[in-house]
Amino acid sequence: MDVTALCIRLLINVLMVLVAQVHNSYCTQNDDAAFPHIVPNRLQFFEYESISVNCMTEQRVMRTLKEINQTNISNWVTSAGSGTVDPAYPSDSGEYWCEDGEGLRRSAVNISVTAGSVILESPVLPVKEGDNVTLRCTKKKSTSNIADFYKDGHRIRTGYEGNLIIHNVSRSHEGLYKCNISGDGESPESRLAVGGET
Repeated sequence: MDVTALCIRLLINVLMVLVAQVHNSYCTQNDDAAFPHIVPNRLQFFEYESISVNCMTEQRVMRTLKEINQTNISNWVTSAGSGTVDPAYPSDSGEYWCEDGEGLRRSAVNISVTAGSVILESPVLPVKEGDNVTLRCTKKKSTSNIADFYKDGHRIRTGYEGNLIIHNVSRSHEGLYKCNISGDGESPESRLAVGGET
């Protein structure tokens, strides 16, 4: 093989690597952009907290509450790409998503607001396979050192620092998680979703 052919082959390999990196970056950003941005960055909230739901500029925030019959029409629509629930009540629990002017609906998140004293802090966006994930059981007015964690209704572990660390996440870890602090009650359930590899 002459030098020119070798250089061309190397150039093609470099371009293929660059295209793959750009593609992966673009897809990851698009995956994240498909979901509304929640502030604070969690799915569960105590009653009376403030919750901000943000979409891209040309989208609107929509929701369907759990206590309302599920229909194609949301009972709450914003026009500026963001909405704030302040203060939040348990009746604000439900599905929140972003939608463009043509009615194209993006990925939804399920927000829970509880009048209880315990919440589970878990990732809002799907986590990548192979990542480590921490679920945190939080009391309203203090930090507990001991919490029981449940997946799909079954107790899986006791976290002696109020945390459940899942190493090397895989699809088998997907499910509904909640936690319980003895004497204080249990959190609502939130789904842990697992996406592709990092």
